Amino acid sequence: MSLADSLFHTLETRPFDQLGLHPLKDSWVIRTWQPHAIKIEVYCHHTDEHIGTMSCDDVRGLFSIKLDKWIGTYYLIAHYEDQNQHKYFDPYQFGDRAFQDFEHTAYQQYKNLGAQCCQVNIGTEQKPNMLDGVRFAVYAPNARSVSLVGDFNIWNGNATPMSSHVDGIWRIFMPNLPEGALYKYEIKDQYGQVLTQKSDPVGFSTEQYPSFASKVENQRRYKWKDQKWTDRDVTPPHASPMNVYEVHAPSWRQNPNGDQADPLSWIELADQLVNYVVEMGYTHLELMPVAEFPLDDSWGYQPLQLFSPTSRLGSMDDFKFFVDQCHKNNIAVILDWVPAHFPSDAHGLAKFDGTCIYEYEDSQKGWHPDWKSYIYDYGKTSVCDFLLSTALFWLEEFHIDGLRVDAVASMLYLDYSREDGQWTPNVNGGNLNLEAIEFLKNFNRLVYQSFPKAITIAEESTAYPGVSSPIESGGLGFGFKWNMGWMNDTLSYFQKDPIYRSHHYEQLCFGFVYCFDENFVLPLSHDEVVHGKRSIIDKMPGDLWQKCANQRALAAWQFAHPGKKLNFMGIEFGQFSEWNFRQSLDWHLLEFDHHKQIQTLYKDLNHFYKGEKALYETDANYEGFKWIERIGHQQNILAFARFDEKFENEVLVIANLAPVTHDNYNIGVDSDSTLTNYEIIINTDDEKYGGSGFTKQILYQVNPIAAQGYAHSICLNIPPLATVILKKK
Repeated sequence: MSLADSLFHTLETRPFDQLGLHPLKDSWVIRTWQPHAIKIEVYCHHTDEHIGTMSCDDVRGLFSIKLDKWIGTYYLIAHYEDQNQHKYFDPYQFGDRAFQDFEHTAYQQYKNLGAQCCQVNIGTEQKPNMLDGVRFAVYAPNARSVSLVGDFNIWNGNATPMSSHVDGIWRIFMPNLPEGALYKYEIKDQYGQVLTQKSDPVGFSTEQYPSFASKVENQRRYKWKDQKWTDRDVTPPHASPMNVYEVHAPSWRQNPNGDQADPLSWIELADQLVNYVVEMGYTHLELMPVAEFPLDDSWGYQPLQLFSPTSRLGSMDDFKFFVDQCHKNNIAVILDWVPAHFPSDAHGLAKFDGTCIYEYEDSQKGWHPDWKSYIYDYGKTSVCDFLLSTALFWLEEFHIDGLRVDAVASMLYLDYSREDGQWTPNVNGGNLNLEAIEFLKNFNRLVYQSFPKAITIAEESTAYPGVSSPIESGGLGFGFKWNMGWMNDTLSYFQKDPIYRSHHYEQLCFGFVYCFDENFVLPLSHDEVVHGKRSIIDKMPGDLWQKCANQRALAAWQFAHPGKKLNFMGIEFGQFSEWNFRQSLDWHLLEFDHHKQIQTLYKDLNHFYKGEKALYETDANYEGFKWIERIGHQQNILAFARFDEKFENEVLVIANLAPVTHDNYNIGVDSDSTLTNYEIIINTDDEKYGGSGFTKQILYQVNPIAAQGYAHSICLNIPPLATVILKKK
């Protein structure tokens, strides 16, 4: 096959060896491939000397010219039948020069693959002359050929063939290509069939529907201003306050725009959302996935461009500015990260080069029946390197403080959502995905080695042992795990009419049996307020006052319970409707007292929690917890005490989850001094929170009356449907 044939049919795998400037025996030759051109002239870049007009070796677009001497860097002027002309540097003259420092680092693919803005020296070492451009590199080991397509070549699949290497990476340097240029890869599979044009798996920006084109963006232009944050001393996270505000950025608040509503941009969120988080007293902001995803309805949990923050809200630098503002205000940023699966969109990773280079070939392992998506093949080093690179990318390039890993349970088990006969046991005959388990361990090991101040969190809904235990002791190595059992039991209890709660008392108590087995986060997340589950406040029984009272009691119960805290946006002001990702939260509800009062409670809880060591220092230590009232099921009363790690601070928690008051109720205390007082810090029945104000007294003195097995107690009037938190003075 001739060179023209292989170029025309897009079958040339090493165009660098044929095109560009090459030596002959006693001369030099320039060959270029320019479909649709009728004449091409050659000029020396350094002198602008006209070298000559190239001969047309093939009317389909192959041109060449022989030279007596080497002319260095050159540029071409192509002429077309419509009398237009195009001046450009021939990309093939640079060959591998732009890739001389190319090092395919396993876990840092974002530094080499994708579209990297760079420079090539077209001068000398003594007098360098740097030419701007973009170097493209994509992994497609089983492709017959790969071409770069975009605005710059009218999306012509045989205009700009890329050159392959033994490492399976195809590459080309495009001089003078501006930022913002749109591009994709046109790939022929091993049988020569043209696939749907693919977005860049390591692209840093992506257009929305319908093009899904990748966009050239300089990922290293932004100048960070968070040095004070990154240099700060960090207390071990398990002994630090963590009060997380979970946010779906496009629907937190929106700008009115006629019949539609536009989400706030990252720049606007950097002002409005960050200020709100600071005012409310949260320590962490968790963003539902921001990696680019094709379908709005997936909320980001079906991502395709794992190196690209969604362009729905602005540019890469806009998102960096948002994170910068969070850090300026001492807010840590956690991102939801999805290494469990990816959608089947033709422009994405599915059969990327005609073969399953990202997903398992076996559909029993490679296809998720619930989410209709592909599962990454954790048995391939190349796939694990790709995914681990995406994790480090967000931590390094965006200064993210933590990654919450979505759907860990689906990764751990081969039979997840599968019936008998729909899954294949592992080599030991069990149902664990051993490759995924090893991947998760490597992920945690790599993150904590590379970014010691970062945290990792697992959304893991089963009883898999040691999720947040060290890898050395057989665990997965996560920093924290979502406590889905606590969430299910707690919401199930609170949804019941109080008349039946005494029969389900153990639902609240059972969580204390295992709450120190893992480093837990107590989540009331987006998953609990969608798909007909109703909002948190609307789950509560009774009339409006009782619903509000129940949610207030739940709020303080969550903050007092061992474990870090997470609440989804809208919960903090008692949004009644389910979360709808297409519209803004119902901020107008704050015009009504009962919603404003609920918000005030969450604000007070947040700020109190951050300053009270007894509520966070011993989250993972049973010594910091003591039952007081454990058998008060007939009255729906529970009481316990919590202590800091030095036992210098004590908090007393009393919950009355019945709609009746209890006068002169004795609560045992671990103190033998009648000079000791307990002061109410939070009373969810307080009038300022919309409560009845039944309990007026604030300070309680210890008296020598035995109660609940303790020799001393305090006597107080316990309000209805309320949680009361007292601090030992």
